[in-house]
Amino acid sequence: MHTAFLQQTIKLAVKSTQIHKGGPFAAIICRDQNIIATGINNVTCNNDPTAHAEIMAIRNACSQLNTFQLKDCVLYSSCEPCPMCLGAIYWARIKQVYFACNRYDAALAGFDDSFIYDEIAMLAEQRKIPMQHIKLKESLDPFNAWQTQENKIPY
Repeated sequence: MHTAFLQQTIKLAVKSTQIHKGGPFAAIICRDQNIIATGINNVTCNNDPTAHAEIMAIRNACSQLNTFQLKDCVLYSSCEPCPMCLGAIYWARIKQVYFACNRYDAALAGFDDSFIYDEIAMLAEQRKIPMQHIKLKESLDPFNAWQTQENKIPY
C-alpha cells in the first residue's frame, strides 16, 4: 500500500517537471488509504518560494477536509521534506510520512538544504541572514491578549 502511494507520488513529480515546468517534487496526502489531496512543486510557476509540493498538498487537504489539522492523515512525498515542509507537517499534525528520495539524493540533483539545517541550529544573531531580537515593552502584548481570549481555538 505505501509503495503504491509512493509510486503515484513519483509519477506525479515526473509529470510536474514535464507539464507544469515545476520542480521535481510531489506529495500525496491520504486518509483511511484514500487520496485526499495532492501537491506539486509550484515555486517557479507561482513565484512563491513556499509553494513546495508538501505545502501545496497540506493546503489542499486542509481545504478539502475543512480543518487545519490532519491528525488522521499520511503524507507521501517524492523526497524527504525540507525544513520548511517538515515544520508544516508538524504544525498540521500529520500522523506519518513516507518519502522516496532522501535529502542527500536531492542535494546531488541541485536541491541542497543542508545550509538551512545548519542555520536552524545557530543562534539568531549568528545566522547568515542578519537577525536581531529587539525587545519592546509591548512585545508580549499579542501573547497576553491570546492568553486572555476566552473563545480561542488552540492549535
